[in-house]
Amino acid sequence: MLVRIVKMSFELSKIEEFLANFEANKQKIRNFDGCQFLELYRDQNNTNIFFTYSYWDSETELNNYRYSELFKTIWANTKPLFNAKPEAWSVDKIASLK
Repeated sequence: MLVRIVKMSFELSKIEEFLANFEANKQKIRNFDGCQFLELYRDQNNTNIFFTYSYWDSETELNNYRYSELFKTIWANTKPLFNAKPEAWSVDKIASLK
């Protein structure tokens, strides 16, 4: 399993537009083949900074999503809203405690 973390920073005036776009597409992302989990986080101090956190079966499935029409459409609507370059990490889970 691959864990994908993406950090995104938005213009303050564009946050609601981003949230509406995420709301409209979150189930499509989560139901994309290979996606096992999806969450959206918001920084408590810098409220224009958001993180997506998702689990993918493999890098292949993640890349299938990244090159899909769904991603291209979502990204085309999201990219103009940024005020900084997004950052992304693909990581392996080492430990999980509940």
